[in-house]
Amino acid sequence: MGKAERIVIVQPGEERGSEKREEKRREEKRREEKRREREEKRREEKRREEKREKRREREEKRREEKRRELLWPSLYLEGA
Repeated sequence: MGKAERIVIVQPGEERGSEKREEKRREEKRREEKRREREEKRREEKRREEKREKRREREEKRREEKRRELLWPSLYLEGA
């Protein structure tokens, strides 16, 4: 003899238990994926901000060096 099948009557708008669990699992996966995407965006933005900051620091240092180079002759002459 074969296995007996269970007949489950589902009312409109209702879900069976396994379907509910499956939907919850899918929803949890979607939330987890969105969380990962947000974290990745946050890391990317942080990296970009660090690069911008380093570039600003290099530019500031370069400007300061140019300013010193321009001031050097006048400082030399003032000291003489």
